[in-house]
Amino acid sequence: MEMVYMSAAIIIGLGALATGIGFALLGGKLLESTARQPELGDQLQTKTFIMAGLLDAVPMIGVGIAMYLIFVVAG
Repeated sequence: MEMVYMSAAIIIGLGALATGIGFALLGGKLLESTARQPELGDQLQTKTFIMAGLLDAVPMIGVGIAMYLIFVVAG
């Protein structure tokens, strides 16, 4: 039973870590691209927000799987 809780914690933790790294890379590339071509700033920002939304979905799926493990498998 303790292994289920440990697995859920690892899923949530690694999902949060990967999302943080993804947002850092995404923001860095946005700044880099906007500095190179300022006239495309609005288009790049729109595409970055779409990608941020998709990137944010990954840890939410992990949280859902972890909650399933905690409440259904271990319960």
